Amino acid sequence: MGIISLIALFLPIFFLLVLRLGGYRSFPALLIYYSIVFSYNLIALGYIKMDKGIIDSWNICNNLLDTPLMLIFLTYYSTSPGFTKKIKIVTGLFLAFETTVLLLIGFNTRAITIILGPGLMIVFVFCLHFFIRQTKITIMHRKATGKAIIAASLLFAYGCYGIIYLMYYVFKTPHVADTFLVYFLVVTFSSLLMSAGIFIERKRIQKLNELKQTRKELSIVYNETTRTPVRSAMLDFDKEQWN
Repeated sequence: MGIISLIALFLPIFFLLVLRLGGYRSFPALLIYYSIVFSYNLIALGYIKMDKGIIDSWNICNNLLDTPLMLIFLTYYSTSPGFTKKIKIVTGLFLAFETTVLLLIGFNTRAITIILGPGLMIVFVFCLHFFIRQTKITIMHRKATGKAIIAASLLFAYGCYGIIYLMYYVFKTPHVADTFLVYFLVVTFSSLLMSAGIFIERKRIQKLNELKQTRKELSIVYNETTRTPVRSAMLDFDKEQWN
């Protein structure tokens, strides 16, 4: 399952790069997120040999960046500048919370236990809100299916991550192997769903860009056709005055 989850994690990275979405709006945050998770899993599974201290530090950094990166990406679903500003404020407050916890407790697993819980909850709430809204749009208007699938992927992932967090960090289950198995299954399914969403969303973005280009060209043509008669009349008027 570890190998399968690695392949699944690589797919969103592959599609974001190949479909040229890695630099589109807030998608760079999603690309960085999947790149960090993929590289950590690659190291944790032993495919890249590193010291245990480095692996633990990488795990802490991975968890610290999780919520901020995902909140930045979720601005893609914002319907207004005001809502985008709210998400950015929440991101800033959460970064301040992370910094405070690290200063008080230190760069260790205990700090991550305190930070990760609220972070997962915040992202889950936003994902739930966007999923409900986007699903309604998709069902009623039959459009933006890719955005709905991406939201579904994140909602499923963070809902399951919340359960895994409780099992591993809070209740400290002795069945660690089973917990990791569940994690690999969640990562695999959510990454495959994310890849499908990215692929479908790219088609919608391409159509929108083509429509914008068409409107721009039509606007130029319309402006030229409306200006030409007026200019000709003015020139004729000037000739008549001089005569």
